[in-house]
Amino acid sequence: MSNKEKKTDVILIGAGVMSATLGSLLKALAPEWEIKVFEKLANAGEESSNEWNNAGTGHAALCELNYTSEKPDGSIDISKAIKINEQFQLSMQFWSYLVNSNLIRNPQDFIMPIPHMSLVQGEENVVFLKNRFKALSKNPLFQGMEFSDDPEKLIEWLPLIMEGRTLNEPIAATKIDSGTDVNFGALTRMLFDHLKNENVEINYKHSVKDIKRTSDGLWEVKVHDINSGKIECHTAKFVFIGAGGASLPILQKTGIPESKHIGGFPVSGLFLVCNNPEVIEQHHAKVYGKAKVGAPPMSVPHLDTRYIDNKKSLLFGPFAGFSPKFLKTGSNLDLIGSVKPNNVMTMLAAGAKEMALTKYLIQQVLLSNEKRIEELREFIPNAKSEDWDIVVAGQRVQVIKDTDAGKGTLQFGTEVVSAADGSIAALLGASPGASTAVHVMLEVLEKCFPQHMFEWEPKIKEMIPSFGVSLEANPELFLEIHSSTAKTLGLSTKELSYS
Repeated sequence: MSNKEKKTDVILIGAGVMSATLGSLLKALAPEWEIKVFEKLANAGEESSNEWNNAGTGHAALCELNYTSEKPDGSIDISKAIKINEQFQLSMQFWSYLVNSNLIRNPQDFIMPIPHMSLVQGEENVVFLKNRFKALSKNPLFQGMEFSDDPEKLIEWLPLIMEGRTLNEPIAATKIDSGTDVNFGALTRMLFDHLKNENVEINYKHSVKDIKRTSDGLWEVKVHDINSGKIECHTAKFVFIGAGGASLPILQKTGIPESKHIGGFPVSGLFLVCNNPEVIEQHHAKVYGKAKVGAPPMSVPHLDTRYIDNKKSLLFGPFAGFSPKFLKTGSNLDLIGSVKPNNVMTMLAAGAKEMALTKYLIQQVLLSNEKRIEELREFIPNAKSEDWDIVVAGQRVQVIKDTDAGKGTLQFGTEVVSAADGSIAALLGASPGASTAVHVMLEVLEKCFPQHMFEWEPKIKEMIPSFGVSLEANPELFLEIHSSTAKTLGLSTKELSYS
């Protein structure tokens, strides 16, 4: 055992897309800072960021119905959709900067253009979708969106979904061609290759065992080298915990007040993957439906064209499941181990309030393969069970915390928890997650390095031109940025114009 302390400026825990993004931003803004990364697994992007562990949707609120809620008067609140779209634009700008600067190459290996569509059935849902379309299409961020409830047009848009369908109730869809499929696993690996070239020390097979504050205000991270068995102690001025589901247990070890009264509830996922090339070729879109009553937003059913390892695939899901693990490679003791005296009442309150979610998860766990195929047939009426295999997706830990809405409130989203002095931060939560990584990491910079933001701002604006600017309020700037990023990233979308 070695207790020799090794000092550095920044420690990143976890080698996922969040740490990769923060590390890349910091290397651009403060190239002289020394950065170390510790990852429990053998490679980067192996958990939540891995291409098989997420839906690969570039979340820009183009098709996700849960980002547009219906008000009591029937009008549609699009404020969340605007916010998420603008956040995704930040990611696109940063990726474009990295490509233009030759810091990462071959964008087609991680991002591809794909139409994003919403599909609903039933008179009430069709009215909702039409109202949603009217509200969004007035906004410059959603230019190019089309709506149709004409079966002939839907056959043209969605041949696989419409084939064999008995039209005994109204059906409608929206379509926008500027959507994307993003391979976050490939992107993460590219970013870590870039960081390695920038002399960032990346330590794989290193598991964080403890983290505590030292008397001189630094953070001491105790790390287990899995290969050698040695325990190492590293100290840093700033620590970022971006370890996916494991972020909560690591955050709890810090003992900071902000880590109290926060719990986590793990939800696992499964996808059906098509193994028939003829079926795969009949569909070209990401098609999102409506979540079932009681289902978490991450369980919105969708039929996705995906590009993984430069090969076209077709996935349907996700089907939710339950595992007490916080990571796919975690322990069955993760959930019980995360319950502490300071959050036990928060966790119990959530359990009492979320009976619908509990019931939904139980039903999902008990689904047979044939029942899953039946759900698939709501999208593809002629689906054959022999054409589809099951793939286990990633674990997501939904945040539970005390809020103004009450004790033990389940949070659906991505959340940064940081110490009051900005010396440590952790990322918790799930969707939209990786799609908004740049926005979230800019939030980390603003929270944790306020003293540097003035000097960093020119470089940030060079990398991300819309930083601090509303694209919705500046449609000409949006069009300019949209055109530029689409060209750099190889996204041949329709030319937009503002009128």
